[in-house]
Amino acid sequence: MRKTQRYFGSALLFAAALAVSAASPAQSPLDGTWHENIASAKLSPKPNVFYISQDWYHCVSCNPSFDVKADGTDQPVTGQAYDTVSVKVVDDKSIATVVKKAGKVMSEQTRTVSADGKTLTVKTTSHPPNSDQIVTAETTAKLVGIAPLGVHATSGSWQITKIKESDNALTFTLKSSADGLEYSDPTGEGYSAKFDGTDAAVNGAYGYNTVSLKKVKPNTVEATYKRDSTIVEVVTLTASGSTLTRVVDNKITGRTSTYTATKK
Repeated sequence: MRKTQRYFGSALLFAAALAVSAASPAQSPLDGTWHENIASAKLSPKPNVFYISQDWYHCVSCNPSFDVKADGTDQPVTGQAYDTVSVKVVDDKSIATVVKKAGKVMSEQTRTVSADGKTLTVKTTSHPPNSDQIVTAETTAKLVGIAPLGVHATSGSWQITKIKESDNALTFTLKSSADGLEYSDPTGEGYSAKFDGTDAAVNGAYGYNTVSLKKVKPNTVEATYKRDSTIVEVVTLTASGSTLTRVVDNKITGRTSTYTATKK
């Protein structure tokens, strides 16, 4: 139910089957340990847009957008899940970035453009706040439109076409009760929330700190994630047999993507 810290792309996502007596409440279709098939994801076509010019990095598609010096030092930013970002030009086809929150590294990233300038490969290592585990991801994006002139080769409008993530970012557990739902994953993210729409604390996440739940149908739950009272994303979970569909509507980036998971 996470999300891609999807900072370039800011996602982070365990169940013994218990015999239930006739007197016990029926198990929800959402209950269980799920594993996401990231290869089948239907990703938003909205591109990520940034460029580096005259030793400055400009994140155009960030909300809010920002401009920082591309000199490898921590630069303050506001309105993001992180509060500093460093950008360093590695060579004429690669850049490296590090984002931090309160001085702690959230993620490290390299972005490398292909020889023909049409494909960008982004390798990310994320550090969850409540875990010693790391999450790795490799994102591939294609250039949309014409490559800009007079800027670093990684610059442009990039549409994500493929994502690969480590297994600890793709596995999660849902456990329901009569009036709520619990979520947990291997990276330490978790919550316990009621279906009454009240905000509940989310532990182990950078991108948001509360969640509120609404039960739409017996097999469907809508989760609204917030960061400091601002809605970050709305996630709709729908279970059908051994398949769980997760539709992520990111209100910050304006991107909607759909993912499917299989019960383990």
